[in-house]
Amino acid sequence: MIGRAAIGYPWIFNEIKHFFETGEHLPAPTLADRVEAARNHLTWAIEWKGEKLGVFETRRHYTNYFKGIPNFKEYRTKMVSNDDAKDVFAALDEVKEVYAGYDFV
Repeated sequence: MIGRAAIGYPWIFNEIKHFFETGEHLPAPTLADRVEAARNHLTWAIEWKGEKLGVFETRRHYTNYFKGIPNFKEYRTKMVSNDDAKDVFAALDEVKEVYAGYDFV
């Protein structure tokens, strides 16, 4: 069950560890944290498998990284429809700028 929860939400491991140690819940990761995780995921995938396959294989993860954000379809479409890494990185930068004040509950 934890493995499924970690897909698109890698912070769950630190949250569980922190809760067991303190009994307190950590705040949800910020939008900047989520964009950074998506950027790292894409960067590492490209380094490992090359640009074409790296971009292609990370597409399915964007929905999970940004789950719960209203009116996100336009940006998700940009991320999953581009074959060029620089366009995906640009879409991630745009998300960070447009949703800068968004607070995950």
